[in-house]
Amino acid sequence: MRITSRYSLLALALLASPAFAQTLAGPALPRGTQTVLKVTSYADDGSEGTLRWALERNNANPGHNRIELRAIGTAPYVIKPTRELPPIKGPVVIENMDWARNGTYVAIDGAAYVIGPGTRACPGAVEGQYGTNVRTTTKPGLILRDTEAVEIRGLEISNFCIGILVNRASGNLIHDNRIVGNKGGAGIMVTADDGKGNATATTTLHNRILRNRFINNGDAMEMTRGAAFNLVADNFITSDDKDNEEPSQGLEILWGNDNVVVHNHWENLSDGVQLNWGNRNYISGNTFTGISSAVTLSGTGNIVDGNTMIGNRVAVSVRPQAEPGADAAPGRNRVTGPAVNTISANVMIDNGRDIRRCFAGGSCLPELKGAIIFNVPGLEHGKFIGNRGGGVEGDPSKLETICALDGPVQGCEPSPNHGQAAPTLLATLAGSAGGVGVRGQFVGIPDSLYRVELFANSKPGMTEAERYLGFIQVPVDAEGHASFVFPLASADAAKAANVTATVTTTDGATSPLSAPLKLRR
Repeated sequence: MRITSRYSLLALALLASPAFAQTLAGPALPRGTQTVLKVTSYADDGSEGTLRWALERNNANPGHNRIELRAIGTAPYVIKPTRELPPIKGPVVIENMDWARNGTYVAIDGAAYVIGPGTRACPGAVEGQYGTNVRTTTKPGLILRDTEAVEIRGLEISNFCIGILVNRASGNLIHDNRIVGNKGGAGIMVTADDGKGNATATTTLHNRILRNRFINNGDAMEMTRGAAFNLVADNFITSDDKDNEEPSQGLEILWGNDNVVVHNHWENLSDGVQLNWGNRNYISGNTFTGISSAVTLSGTGNIVDGNTMIGNRVAVSVRPQAEPGADAAPGRNRVTGPAVNTISANVMIDNGRDIRRCFAGGSCLPELKGAIIFNVPGLEHGKFIGNRGGGVEGDPSKLETICALDGPVQGCEPSPNHGQAAPTLLATLAGSAGGVGVRGQFVGIPDSLYRVELFANSKPGMTEAERYLGFIQVPVDAEGHASFVFPLASADAAKAANVTATVTTTDGATSPLSAPLKLRR
């Protein structure tokens, strides 16, 4: 995992610290002095020993208890709530003790509570809407609302509309769980929603989602409406089209800022990570495969750095930027300027596959596939092909236009990343000690400094970015022209059949990849 200077190792260590959550809510009693509330019955009648009883007892005096579950009797070990469970008040640890001993999960299953045909059983906040990708906080399994310092470990959470709802809650730790088949909102939804769809600041911070397995959820995770400074790390996220009605996002970040997403594995989704008007999020060291759009970017200041993206339709989709505004024309969004996002040092191989999985995301326009693609439409755009969510209106007159796709119509959105074109690689020059220099040129913002990154491919037919070779800084002259020679060591030159490059502006806007240049030695 590569960590750039943007987030220090100290900051990430603090986010991952087991003690960090308790500093937010005040200290809980030491473990040996807490009352242990043991779940000894899988019934849901509220009697002593049930999960419902344990949650209610804890909520009467939070910080003084821990809740312990165990595998009871013979498998399957399942609690089936018949109605909403009480929201959890922290500080408290809720732990299945058998998971740490032998990997056995105790399940909390919503099948007796969420009843109906597929995603239609999960209504949205807007009447007539349902399923994944519509605003909702309905029919959750475990609820963390207006609280802090809740830890959940070793459980399977399945068949709710939302597996775990973290709503206006901070400093919580959700780790080493299985999140399965939650198809209405998300497997884990972290949201600062005020209850009316508005974002709230400083209410949903420093939550950590670590080492969980997400299987066949609609959205595996969401961080929305003001969720900020949260950590998503070391999770495994998968789906299959047979058992998942809407295999949508691995992680959707909507109006969420400054979150860190590192060292996760994402596969078989519409989007791995989808950013919708989220700023300064950091996505690094992840692997993405079998996805329509591995990373989808809007917002600004986001960094996609050092990831491995193999066998997707698009590795990185960069979308135009628009944001709802009161001064917008009827049915339209106010354009607030192009998205500016950095795409650096990623491995991109064998993308461009014919994966047409577009549930509220992805890329299904025939011509939009490859490594780094600008102007991929989202749900707000008329050119989007795919499922916008159950019952969501798709009236073209109320949808956005993209200048590059729709033509220069009034109010169309400009290309993201300043529309920065890729560099042109022109020739290789013999260098000293068997090395070579790669000569190239590009057009950029006048009188500014650019970062040129070079990538190597091992086979002549490869056109993406198999191996990162480094970067150089190149100034652009007053007319907006720049030329460069990138020195390539003999060892790197010997392994490469061709090279590609990107350029990045000083404000962080990265171009698509250049056409490959065959190395001449």
